[in-house]
Amino acid sequence: MNDQQSEIQPAFRTAAEAIAWITGLMPTVGIRPGLGRMELLLERLGHPERRLQFIHVAGTNGKGSVCAMLTSVLRKSGYDVGTFTSPYITSYTNRFQYNGEDIPEDVLLALANKLKPMSDSLAESEWGPLTMFELSTALALLFFGTVAYPDYVVWETGMGGRLDVTNVVNPIISVITNIGHDHMDLLGPTIADIAREKAGIIKAGVPVVAAVSQPEAIAVLQETAAEKQSTLYLLGEQFSFEALSNAEDEQRFSFEGPFRRLTDLTVGLNGSHQVSNAAVAVMTLEVLRQYKALIVEDDRLAEGLNGVAWPGRLEMVSKEPRILLDGAHNPEGMEALASALRNVYRYDRLHVMLAMMPNKNHEHSLRHILPMVDTLIITEPDFHKKMKAADLAEIVEGLRSEIGGPRSVVVEPDWRQALAVLQQAQSDDSGQGNVLSVVTGTLYLIADVRSWLLNGTKSDKGW
Repeated sequence: MNDQQSEIQPAFRTAAEAIAWITGLMPTVGIRPGLGRMELLLERLGHPERRLQFIHVAGTNGKGSVCAMLTSVLRKSGYDVGTFTSPYITSYTNRFQYNGEDIPEDVLLALANKLKPMSDSLAESEWGPLTMFELSTALALLFFGTVAYPDYVVWETGMGGRLDVTNVVNPIISVITNIGHDHMDLLGPTIADIAREKAGIIKAGVPVVAAVSQPEAIAVLQETAAEKQSTLYLLGEQFSFEALSNAEDEQRFSFEGPFRRLTDLTVGLNGSHQVSNAAVAVMTLEVLRQYKALIVEDDRLAEGLNGVAWPGRLEMVSKEPRILLDGAHNPEGMEALASALRNVYRYDRLHVMLAMMPNKNHEHSLRHILPMVDTLIITEPDFHKKMKAADLAEIVEGLRSEIGGPRSVVVEPDWRQALAVLQQAQSDDSGQGNVLSVVTGTLYLIADVRSWLLNGTKSDKGW
């Protein structure tokens, strides 16, 4: 089918049909790392990515938060900003934002109808079918490069970096938030292996900002940057920060970089790890100010950092009763959550609802939080790949005998019933002092619980 025929007989009549097609590829086609299909598709699309300025952000944890901070500051500074992130929390259209607003459904429909015949053509060739993430990335590039035309695109990787589909762009700066234990089945068994994959977003002559801490990961980044003749700005070496105060929804810090010092900044996200993420965002903006004529006034920088929001990450979705959501889906994320629970939030009783995916380092993750919990409700995400609640409970029981932990463990595979158990536990303990409930683990669970609590519906995910 050629483009003219597809316009006469579009494959999809509604945005919902188009989204169902794209998201339906996840369970059928799956994940296929590599750039070949994407490069061929972009050639057929006329390379919309070449019209855009990208800030490419990778990392194990924190990349979404850094993307949110960069977007917030750039918008406060008067720039039009496109933001591509994954996964989404409420709706598939959350992935594609222009100045904080989701892609319009009529635009998504038109672009999906443009992509469908090209996708069908590739599926019938030796290249095979496009994946959900490849189509989503192509849709983002068409949206930003042919419809919205933002000044900057904040561009988050999906997984890894080197073979991640987002790596088809040539950015003006690369950012690597940190390196941790995640997606080890695809990225490699060691921190050095994972670092090599993340370092794959470093391009020749393009500066890179990073907050990695492990010596072996730093060595990989330094080696890659030297090979690419890229200037590396590393947290702890070329720039640093000092935490000044820590309160709920307000963390003050100072920043020291190669170009100047900023004595008093505030970030509105919770958790000490967000101060590190904020320092990465500030260093990224400082490099662009110095070398790309970016205009960011100090008051706009302060407003952007202080006003940033990032759903599902230490987000208090209900204050009466208190229910905190945090997508801590790997050991580093769970360690950050445990730190925040010790240092930011006040409670006498802590109830936690948890679900995980099967390819995670669960024992390492759970060690950080189990000793703090009074009641643990183990459940399952509503997703085709998931870890059985009974299997996760078995790991929990093994750890309880070693490190202690919850006085009560409930196994409830249905996440809605599990949420009811959590709410009942909070109600029962309401006379026992300050009670805090936390929903954590895989973002597949966070997405549904957040949507249910705020809107009374499931999220329309199809990752």
